[in-house]
Formats: sequence, C-alpha cells, structure tokens
Amino acid sequence: MTPPDQLDRFCDAEAGPVVGKLREGHHISRVWSVAYSPNGQHIISGSWDMSIQIWDAKTGAAIGMPLQGHTSCVLSVAYSPNSQYIVSGSHDMTIRIWDAGTGAAVGKPLNGHTGNVLSVTYSPDGRHIISGSGDDTIRIWDAVTGSLVGEPLKGHTGGVWSVAYSPDGGRIISGSWDDTIRIWDAVTGSSVGEPLKGHTGGVHSVAFSPDGRYIISGSWDSTIRIWDAETGSAIGYPLEGHTSGVLSVAYSPDGRHIVSGSRDNTIRIWDWDAETGSVVGQRLEGHADDVHSVAYSPDGRHIISGSWDTSIRVWDAETGSAVGKAPEGCTHDVQSGNLCAPPHKDGWVRCSEGGLLYWVPPDCRAGLHSPALMTIPLTCQYRSISLDFKDFAFGRSWTHIFNSEQA
Repeated sequence: MTPPDQLDRFCDAEAGPVVGKLREGHHISRVWSVAYSPNGQHIISGSWDMSIQIWDAKTGAAIGMPLQGHTSCVLSVAYSPNSQYIVSGSHDMTIRIWDAGTGAAVGKPLNGHTGNVLSVTYSPDGRHIISGSGDDTIRIWDAVTGSLVGEPLKGHTGGVWSVAYSPDGGRIISGSWDDTIRIWDAVTGSSVGEPLKGHTGGVHSVAFSPDGRYIISGSWDSTIRIWDAETGSAIGYPLEGHTSGVLSVAYSPDGRHIVSGSRDNTIRIWDWDAETGSVVGQRLEGHADDVHSVAYSPDGRHIISGSWDTSIRVWDAETGSAVGKAPEGCTHDVQSGNLCAPPHKDGWVRCSEGGLLYWVPPDCRAGLHSPALMTIPLTCQYRSISLDFKDFAFGRSWTHIFNSEQA
C-alpha cells in the first residue's frame, strides 16, 4: 500500500504480473474496491486490471462481460441509491458512470481532477457524486449532467483516500493521507469545524453510522477510531487488533457492528456498544494478501471483502464463516511474485499447490531473477531475453485472453 502520489509506479505497470481467479476468473489483477447494490441483488468490484465486474450476490456468478473504459486501475466503485447506476473512480484521473443493467457507459468521463481518483460515492438522494483524489481535493458532480458543482473542496494537505455522505445528505466526510478527517457542508462546500485529529498515520477509510451520530475511520496506524459526528470529538479509545494498516471500514445496517479490512490480510468484526463503550472483536481469515475493501450487505447478513490476492470473499456476518467455495488456483503464489521462483530440475516453475506455471529453457534457468515490475529479464547463455507477462494466465483464466485467430 502506498501514498496516492506513488500509485503511478504500480498502476502504470498493472501492479506487476498478477494472475488468478476472482470467483469465476474475470479479474486478473488486484481487487481494489467492492460494493453491494442497495437492493442487495448484485455485487460490483473494481480492479487494477482496469475493469469493473458485476456479480450475482446470491450465486456468485459473473453477470455479463467486465465494464471496460478506464485506461488505468479502477480504485473505487459504488452504486446509486436506486441500484440503476454505477460510478467508478480511476488512476486515469477520471470518473465514469455506467448503466448497471446493461453495463454501458453513460455519457462521457467526468474530468476535473489532476490526480488519481481514490474514492467515489453517490449522495443519498442520488443527485450528486463526490470524489476524493490524490490531488488533495474533493469534488462534487451533478449525477445527471456530469458537470461540476461549485468549487473543489480544499483543506487537506495529502491525498483524499475516502469520502462519504451523511445519511441525510447534509454533510460530507473525508479521510486523507495527512492523517486527518474533515467534515464539510454538502451544500456550500465549506469546512465544518476543525479537522479531526488523533490518527498517527494516513486515514484510508471513513464512514458514517446509519443514524448519522458517529463517524468511524480506519488508518495506516493500524487502528480504528470512533468520533462524535456533531462535535468531532473522539469517543473512547482506538480499536486495536489489526497488526498493519486498516484499509477499509464499514458499519452494519443496524449500526451495532463495524467491519474492517487490513494489510494484515484479515477482516475483523467489532461489536461496539455506544452506551457502554465495550468492544468485542472477531477475526476472519482466508485472504492471502491485503484486504482492501469490505462492505455489509443491505440486510446485514453478509460481508464482502475484496483483496489484493485477486479474490472476493463472502462471509456470514453472524458466524464469521466463509460462504461458498473459496477461489481456486495459485493466486497467492502469483500475487506474491513467485512467477520468478527458481524452476525445478525439469525446468517447470510451479506454484505451492503443484500447478505448472511456465517452463524455462535449460540455457536460461541460471539467469532467472525477480522482476521490478511487469517484465522478467533473463540472462541467457547467448543472448538477453525478456518475457512479457501482461497476458500471462493459467488454469481456466486462459480462456479470457485466448485468440483463436492467432492460434
């Protein structure tokens, strides 16, 4: 995980050679953002492979082809309140609106930010879209016309990782790499009160409680904090348990629980009592890399998580058990760079499960070493060879790049 201004070196190179299945194999790179549709019927995911995928929330099956149009990593996705539209923010500095039913792009990309678009969401009435960017600003957009509304909201001194509306639509909150949270008037765009300070690392995720009384924040300092939305004062002690940065936080629909995803590869469910201040944490394990996005289903029965291991997982919110079958394949090995592992004596590079990844000719095996980004340089006996892994696939995922005309 990196500051907004350092995403270039990852997104421009597709975040390295990442190959694997996302439930049914449609994403071939890190999953950055996931969200439920308000009607609970669908799930969307945005990935570093520049695409958005719609899924059936009940069966887990992919619906249609991936939504494509962004020219770099998709960093944030969200549904409109009526579930009819999808908004996405990308490292390409644009925002796009999509028809959730057809998957077609609606209008032209929304341009205005001068940095990557890290967070997007709709207002509760669906009339506006807000976006947080690596250019340190927040922008408000007309959801119908795509035009900018007012001037950019300025005040943060670091990239704005997360933005959210209050349930009544009257306030906007933002979390930034400058370690602070800010509250804004959604109509005037003016800052409300002083910045909320207390975190000792970048604030990566913020959210309002369903009743609008509280704000939660997840930070690079590995903690979660709860704030009084009216006064801006911290409530109780930080929630501690994660061993690395907290990348995503969300309230359950009834406001009784908080879910968090972390760089420590885990998810935690926190049972927080606003009256007594008591906290009970439950740890969910299963991902093999950073858990970058978590969300509750509208009915509160399930939790979804998107991870850099290229997978989406669904969890039972009450028991914490995984729902359905976990993705298969060598995603962890490929994600963590083992495409460049030393080959066996027979020349095959294998993942930990024993699957064959690729074969290295005898005169090239001694020169195989780990790449910096996308290309693996090999120093061979007679010449220098580079292998480009941007279209590398294994298992069933090969069907998504196979071109019969070139066979």
